[in-house]
Amino acid sequence: MGSKVVSNAKEFCSLLRSFQDDKSRNSCTYEEEIHIIKSTGDKITAVNFYSANQTIFVCEKDVPNISGLVDELNTETSNCSGDNDEDHYDVFQKEQGSQPLTVIKARQLLSLYTLSQNPSVSAVDQKLILHPLWVRCDMGDAEGTAWFGTEPVCVGGKVTGVKLYSVTCKGSPVERKSLLTLEELKQVHRNRYPRSSIGIKGTARFSLFGSTVVDNSTIESQSSIMVDFKWSHVESILEIPPLSSSAVLNIKVVCGDMRSPMFEIYRELEFLQTLADGLKTGETEWMEPLESTSAVNLTKAYLEELQNLAKTIQVQTAKTAETQKQEMDPPISNSFLERGDLDFVEELWVRMRKSVTSYQDIGDSLKLVVEALRYGDIKPWIHRDSSSSLSKLIIQSYQQQIDHVSLTGITPVIMLLEMGVDKMRKDYINYFIGEELTTLNHLSYYLSTEVDLQEQVIRLRKLHHLLEIIVTCRTFLGLPYDRLFALTQLGLNHYKTSTYDEEHEFHLQIKPALISHFYQKEQPVVWGVEISSGQGPREVRTSLQLSDKPLVDHVIFEIDMPNETVNEDTKEHVFFSTMMCCSFISFA
Repeated sequence: MGSKVVSNAKEFCSLLRSFQDDKSRNSCTYEEEIHIIKSTGDKITAVNFYSANQTIFVCEKDVPNISGLVDELNTETSNCSGDNDEDHYDVFQKEQGSQPLTVIKARQLLSLYTLSQNPSVSAVDQKLILHPLWVRCDMGDAEGTAWFGTEPVCVGGKVTGVKLYSVTCKGSPVERKSLLTLEELKQVHRNRYPRSSIGIKGTARFSLFGSTVVDNSTIESQSSIMVDFKWSHVESILEIPPLSSSAVLNIKVVCGDMRSPMFEIYRELEFLQTLADGLKTGETEWMEPLESTSAVNLTKAYLEELQNLAKTIQVQTAKTAETQKQEMDPPISNSFLERGDLDFVEELWVRMRKSVTSYQDIGDSLKLVVEALRYGDIKPWIHRDSSSSLSKLIIQSYQQQIDHVSLTGITPVIMLLEMGVDKMRKDYINYFIGEELTTLNHLSYYLSTEVDLQEQVIRLRKLHHLLEIIVTCRTFLGLPYDRLFALTQLGLNHYKTSTYDEEHEFHLQIKPALISHFYQKEQPVVWGVEISSGQGPREVRTSLQLSDKPLVDHVIFEIDMPNETVNEDTKEHVFFSTMMCCSFISFA
């Protein structure tokens, strides 16, 4: 019997070693029914507490490929009402998800893994230290085990023992009065390690910004701002993080939220992106115009206005006063980037981007402008550092020597895109420099005109994303200047070397006192306490995690609506309870 077990351990170890060495494979099968994948601990919430940032093996039940069954289902139901088709397909999709093994089978795998790492078992090869192994479990035992895990403990490059982990869950949400007390949790830990001194740490995560509930309806948001707390000297379960805690904001802002103060600026950038995409692909999906008047008529009216302004000082003064009045009371949506120094090209861009619906619109409008310049009908002023093609023509018009421009093909689109890039670049400079959040030197990468237009647009999008983050933190969290400054530098440095990614989370250290009014009366998204004993490789931990959603995704919990964590009868908040325990086994 012993030799059979050792043989099985050797076979299992050989499979894992081969799988670990093969960088081209992400999955393999053991005994035909067990699917093993490579993953990282931080991708699995329940495992992240022990194996964060490590490559791990994950064992789960092998689910056969049922795509053929789905095709058959679609064929059978093609002549029927489609109301239930999607439901049937969802059922198949769920079957294809991660499926757990029985607790008994999981224990067998852990035994094989542990035996394979034991140096005293001479029949087992010790050439390679394996990745940690985690096994999805079906919660079929009395404890409700959802995960088993194990990893080697090494000293001097040699395996001296293993740590065994278990993650257990309650099958349904628990009310606060039914939760373990801190003393009961300490006793659970002491039952495993009676002679060890203990240390206690608390963690909590709160949502400060994201989806909101209005009149019992949830307004979903892809943006989120979470805050993670860590502190020592925990006194009770679900205690509010003390002001002495360390706190980190996790900020993810997705552009385009209609509730954002930056929404109108976002629409302007989207039009800019539309032009850039059109140049790249040859096809353009024009945005719905914001003006009922055509681009050509708006351009004509603007040119006539400038001609009239040039005729009399009185008219010019009146127009200037009107402009100043508008500048003093800008729309709320544009107040962050509103500038009172728009030159001719920028004013023209504003009119055209709200009304253009075709390439013909662009060409016809710019022809009117070039003709007015050529015949000296207008003498507009522009910023000294303007770099667009139209700006150069305007400068030439001052000397009545305008180069010939063929406004055919893609030339008008390029000219309009240059106008928009130039204008929006100045908008962002105006905000970041005006708020003293950075310097021109630090913005040089984003403001460079040495790269092509497509790259210039990409860098503007990066600046815009950063600006959305800053404005969100300023408007909704009221962060002080020093935190906004630090966040700006963090974002600028990140995007110099990283691609545009709205899913990226920015992490910012913050003092809890600055945001205490946001979280002290709120329920946490996750609250945890960790009790530890020992040091270094021999450290063992017992932790309790209370969350508003299950931390395990491969089992079904006894609740009709997984997102509902409030007891409707008592209005008392309820939590999903997850306990994690760790044991150390020495091979010495």
